[in-house]
Amino acid sequence: MTSLTHNRRFFLQKAAMGSIALGITPLSWPLGTNVAPGKRVGMIGLDTSHSVAFTKALNAAAASADYAGYKVVAAYPYGSKTIDSSAKRIPDYTSEVKKLNVEVVDSIDELLKKVDVILLETNDGRLHLEQVTQVLKAGKRVFIDKPIAASLADVIAIFGLSQQYSIPVFSASSLRYINGMEGLDKRQVLGADTFSPAVLEKTHPDLFWYGVHGVEMLYTAMGTGCQQVVRVHTDGTDVVVGTWADGRVGTFRGTRTGKHDYGGILYTQAGNTKLGPYGGYEPLLKEIIAYFETGKTPVTPEETIEIFAFMEAADESKCQNGAAVTLQSVLEKAKKKGAVK
Repeated sequence: MTSLTHNRRFFLQKAAMGSIALGITPLSWPLGTNVAPGKRVGMIGLDTSHSVAFTKALNAAAASADYAGYKVVAAYPYGSKTIDSSAKRIPDYTSEVKKLNVEVVDSIDELLKKVDVILLETNDGRLHLEQVTQVLKAGKRVFIDKPIAASLADVIAIFGLSQQYSIPVFSASSLRYINGMEGLDKRQVLGADTFSPAVLEKTHPDLFWYGVHGVEMLYTAMGTGCQQVVRVHTDGTDVVVGTWADGRVGTFRGTRTGKHDYGGILYTQAGNTKLGPYGGYEPLLKEIIAYFETGKTPVTPEETIEIFAFMEAADESKCQNGAAVTLQSVLEKAKKKGAVK
């Protein structure tokens, strides 16, 4: 069994467990039922298990009050077309969301005419800048699933468009809300070690595709301010050590062998805290709905940009045989690529 297949099964199992925990029951509202004004959700990309899990939670007859009546009413399936591990999921996931009373449409333009807010779930981060541009031009709030893009230049460009159209953009991994992170006072954090699978995908920088989960956990604990990273890379493992401006040190361990798991240790002034186990999508989905309602994002653009600068600097360190690379240097290179005016 490949590690990617193992990962997919892990997330599907967690999604199913999350659905049970949420008390999701079979749908009872018929296709075409009016959804309250402003609460029609559109989905771009049916190539990830997140698409089905989010739809099941929102469209359940007994959906949580935390979801405020939002329902997925329409979806555009594409989505990855050239990454086989994602593209091959589209037919089955399309069939599943149709059973959940979701209309499947032929274009993003058609989708935008039918909905109020967007879940951008396309697994291929290379498509996100083009897709979110259409959404922002249409004046819709949008959550962008991980990775927000497949290059640091595109990440910065997306937030530039967000400013241009005066629409805040939210992107996060569900691992930001792993057990142990709740109620954390970042001012008490002295350091952190996190770990997650780091499956590689040749079309994306190494950690963007899957290592982003563990890196986002690290940033959820440490906050912004990392100055430089050093990366140790082998076929089965990556270890990235970040040094923050205030002298704190945080590490991320990405695995491609052995048991695939998510967690870590937080070192705080009050003692050490264990992260884990992973509890599913519910905490993230609550934050997405709160953002749809208010327009306020729980993660700042600055933090999301730095997360991806951290991972791009880690790639540069790998290319330099483990040399220290500053985040400022990769940010300057990204801006020079011309994606940001």
